[in-house]
Amino acid sequence: MRTIGYRIGAVAVLTATATGVAALRQEPAPAPAHPFAHTAAAPAGAPADLAVRFEALLGQHSVLAANMMRSRVRGDDDFAQAANASLGQNTTDMTALVGRLFGTATAEKFEPLWSQHIVALFAYAGALANHDDAAREEARDELAGYEIDLAEFFAAGSQGRLPPATARSLVVLHVQHLTGQADAYAAGDYTRSDEQFRQGFQHTYDLGLGLAKALLPPSDSGVLSEPVWRLRSQLGKLLAEHAVLIGDATRAAVTRTADFTASARMLNANTSDLAAAMDTLFGSAAARRFQQLWGTHVTALVSYSAAGAARDPARQREARARLDKFHQDMAVFLAGATNGRATPAALRAALVEHDHMLLQHADAYAARDYPEAHEIAYRTYDHMSSLARTLADAFGASVAARLPKGAAQTGHGGLADVVGHR
Repeated sequence: MRTIGYRIGAVAVLTATATGVAALRQEPAPAPAHPFAHTAAAPAGAPADLAVRFEALLGQHSVLAANMMRSRVRGDDDFAQAANASLGQNTTDMTALVGRLFGTATAEKFEPLWSQHIVALFAYAGALANHDDAAREEARDELAGYEIDLAEFFAAGSQGRLPPATARSLVVLHVQHLTGQADAYAAGDYTRSDEQFRQGFQHTYDLGLGLAKALLPPSDSGVLSEPVWRLRSQLGKLLAEHAVLIGDATRAAVTRTADFTASARMLNANTSDLAAAMDTLFGSAAARRFQQLWGTHVTALVSYSAAGAARDPARQREARARLDKFHQDMAVFLAGATNGRATPAALRAALVEHDHMLLQHADAYAARDYPEAHEIAYRTYDHMSSLARTLADAFGASVAARLPKGAAQTGHGGLADVVGHR
């Protein structure tokens, strides 16, 4: 069997996608005047923690929806079915989180609105696959209607903190990224498709925290602007994207699709962004060391995936050996960066757990067990938030305070200015 070549200096894990929500085409109930007002029914919890979780789930939605659409364009029915299940799980988890933050009544309004926009994305991808321009325009019209509904829902819930026009522009951009990446994928322009894929993930991830800050009362959301919380959020985004992109490269390597090279480029871009973050936090020497180690890690993971597709156990053992060395070297590096607040043993255990899931994910793909692959990818994505929190807390507030503030239309600040110029 043909092996798949690669040369990467990069980072990444998850693929997942889709929509197990096709049955939810009912008309949404009208939103109340202030759907996100706290109620006595809302469970007690830590709103800041839940807000960071919300941004992660929203970013994951973007990835899963994009991959669902791509699988439909490819006509990859087995992959699409597994992807649908993952997207349905993401919708369920997001709805539950909205309920925890804002109460059951709000969650009941949110779910049909959110589900219906996924159904329209599913229809849009199907129209692309069938070269049906009329159906594509119909799906686009439906999406335009759901953009208005979702924007009104979020704006009403913010009690004036999120203007309706701003809410609409943010939702519209989310949908444009998804339809744009699907259009480019269907046209065989994988580089353009992956650029839209990545921009869509980053926008939607940031949108999650921006929405949480607008929808939560200032007494709950203020902590999200503190340095360590900002670092948790931004490291979580970069590490989650790492997980997403490794998963996409694994899928392309195993299934031998033409988009493998474009996937590798996106991995390289994410590695550069992570190195830029290390430059901001610890300086250029640390960034260079991090990028060297991380690139070795990514190359070993992709090599393992390609070797699995080629039924080459010797190359898989070699890749595992390189990962073992990476775990030790990166753990020592990160322990130094934390001034001993995180031990090499604890950091190595976290890295081993991360890569164990990634290797399981690659094995499931090689066996064409797509439901298992998507389930592992879902768990791996979740693990990135835990790893980001561990690192941010260990780096500490003085290091986290080096993050630039700003970032954009989502309004929460972060690494955007740094990674955009590296």
